[in-house]
Amino acid sequence: MNNKTTHLTCACGTFHLEVRGAPIISAECHCKSCSDAAGRLESLPLPEAIRTIHGGTRYVLYRKDRISLLAGTENLQEFRLGPNASTRRVLASCCNTPIFLEFKGGHWLSLYGNLWKQDELPPLQLRTMTQNAPDRATSVPDDVPSGALATAGFYGRLLTAWIAMGFTVPDITVKGAIDA
Repeated sequence: MNNKTTHLTCACGTFHLEVRGAPIISAECHCKSCSDAAGRLESLPLPEAIRTIHGGTRYVLYRKDRISLLAGTENLQEFRLGPNASTRRVLASCCNTPIFLEFKGGHWLSLYGNLWKQDELPPLQLRTMTQNAPDRATSVPDDVPSGALATAGFYGRLLTAWIAMGFTVPDITVKGAIDA
């Protein structure tokens, strides 16, 4: 087991979190929801772009029980694409740094890749939902496995993590909301 602890902060250093152990997976998502959210959030003065040069959103997925929110949590604000959206994105309002994406009922958080320094970001393991990439044939490289839809291996990793957690779903509370 990987017992490494990684400390991460928002761009201005007000918000702090730590992750323990190895991530579930390191991925780039091209789904319509992530693309729409990135477009809307990029209208804010962000410290850096959310989307990669390939048009996807970079995430590092961790079990919720391996994430500790340490400081600056009063600055966390959620953003949803609509009132009934089953996902929420969370930003640090102090500097508009995207922090994580959470699926309703999910046992993991998809931490935005921009929380890591480029040379410390866990290596990309797969691209998912590439059927939504603007020009899939030329914009999505084949350097890692890429699926038009989420792959069985992706879901297998999520299920394995959930089993290891005893099928628990820890709650992550965020008090504020933003409108982007």
